[in-house]
Amino acid sequence: MPKPFLPLIGETTLFAATVLRCPKDAGFADPVVVAGAAHLALVESQLPDACAGSIIVEPAAKNTAAAIALAAARLPADAIMLVCPSDHHIGDWPAFQAAARSAAQLAADDWLVSFGITPTAPETGFGYLKHGQPIPGSDGLTVERFVEKPDLDRARAFLADGGYSWNGGIFAFRAGAFLAELAAYRPDIADAVLASVAAGHEDGDRFHPDAALFATIDGDSVDYAVMEKTDRAAMVPVSMDWSDIGNWQALHEALPRDAHGNAVRGTVELKDCRNVMVESDGPRVSVVGVDNLIIVVDGNEVMITTPGGAQLVGKLHGAVHQ
Repeated sequence: MPKPFLPLIGETTLFAATVLRCPKDAGFADPVVVAGAAHLALVESQLPDACAGSIIVEPAAKNTAAAIALAAARLPADAIMLVCPSDHHIGDWPAFQAAARSAAQLAADDWLVSFGITPTAPETGFGYLKHGQPIPGSDGLTVERFVEKPDLDRARAFLADGGYSWNGGIFAFRAGAFLAELAAYRPDIADAVLASVAAGHEDGDRFHPDAALFATIDGDSVDYAVMEKTDRAAMVPVSMDWSDIGNWQALHEALPRDAHGNAVRGTVELKDCRNVMVESDGPRVSVVGVDNLIIVVDGNEVMITTPGGAQLVGKLHGAVHQ
C-alpha cells in the first residue's frame, strides 16, 4: 500500500487529510488529483464524500513538472493552483491555510511561490530555500537561491543562520504563469503536455491524456525544470508542524508521544524505555530497558532499527516499508 493511502497519523490517510485541510469554507476549490492508473481505485475510494474532485490519470510517471503541467493545462489560465503532495503530514491546519492565502495573493501577481517550512533540525534529507528580499505588500520573500540537500555541517550552519527554510514541495502559482515559465525553460515538456491534453478524453470525473504523446516526455522535477530557473520565485515562510514522513524516524517524530518520547500502536508494553517507537498489527510486543529504537511488526515481518539506521531501511530486500 503506497504511503499516501495509509493512516500513518491517526485514523485518516495522508491522502484524505491532504484533501480535507483544503475545504471550501476556507476558500479552496474542489481538488484536482493527478495519479497513475495503478492508484486510481485508491484515490476514488479515499476521496472524502464532500469533495467533487476530478482525477487526471497519468499515462506514465514523468516526474512532478509534467504532473503539475497536466493540472495547469486543465484549469483556466487565471486559476490559482495550490500544489500539495499527498503524502505529507501537516499538524497545524490553520497555519497551512493562512500560508495558502498569502501564497495565493503572491501568485495572483505572477509569482511562483514555494512554502518555506521553518526548519526545526539540521536535516540533510531536504532541499533548502535561501531567503531573499521582502516583497512589499505581502507576507512573502523572494527566493535568493535553491539549495540542494546539504551535508550535516552545512545543514547546521543553515539552521544557525536563520535565513533558510526547508523546501517542502508545496507551491502556488497561476496556472497560465506556470505553463508560460515551463514553456520558457522546458518547452519540450510544455508542448508534449499540452498536446497530450488536447488529444485526451474524459471518462466521467476522470481525464485521460493521450498516452503516446505523454510518453515522449523526458521527465524532470518542477524544481529543476522551473523553480530554480525562474526570476519570479517567491516563498511564504510557515511553521505548521510539517513532515514528509520520509522514514520511520520521521513518523516517530510526527506521532503523539508520551513523556519519555515513546510512541506505540498495537498491543505493546514498554518498561523503562526512552524514545522508542513500536508498531504491531497483531503480535504482542514487550520492550524493556532500551533507548532510541524503532520496532515494526507487519504480519510475519519484523524490523528493528535505530533512528540513525531508519534512512537505510529502503536498502533492505523484503523489509517492512512505510
